[in-house]
Amino acid sequence: MKKIMLSLGGIAALLAIGITACQSNQAKEVTNVTPKLSKEELVKKGEYLVNTIGCDDCHSPKIMGPKGPEVDLEHRFAGFLQDHPTPPADSNALKKGWALFGPELTVAVGPWGTSYAANITSDSTGIGNWTEAQFFKAIREGKYKGLDNSRPLLPPMPWYNFAKLTDEDISAIFNYLKSTKPVKNVVPSPILASHM
Repeated sequence: MKKIMLSLGGIAALLAIGITACQSNQAKEVTNVTPKLSKEELVKKGEYLVNTIGCDDCHSPKIMGPKGPEVDLEHRFAGFLQDHPTPPADSNALKKGWALFGPELTVAVGPWGTSYAANITSDSTGIGNWTEAQFFKAIREGKYKGLDNSRPLLPPMPWYNFAKLTDEDISAIFNYLKSTKPVKNVVPSPILASHM
């Protein structure tokens, strides 16, 4: 009978230790949760991400400076400027498999056709009227304007890489872009390869 009592006592002790350990782990999980960022912190994080992942590379027109192409700050994030001509692409280079960029680095020509970098400023001709859900769909699923049943985003937009960002990262980028200076600029529609 003593062995049974010790065994029951031992089991009870192990259960008590287990329950206490579980409760303390739950407490640790709650205390290690990152607090939600304020709007200001979210915008700041978005600015950092936009500046480090290279959104300016394609979405901001360039001007030639003493050290090469520089971001045209007056049109930052406006995409391909609607009133700028697109020079003809070298068809021989394209036949050899090359993809080419225009001089402002906001237009690309390749096997898919001709694609123009989108206006991602806060203007209504950019993403000014977009919802955050649309932005998520564009980044996560590669959907034009983040709309169901729309065409896919075209190269060189690396949405499939950005799709791996966390929800907080994508939200931060969206909030930052919505805080940028609006630039009115209607980007032309792409010219698909079948129409070239």
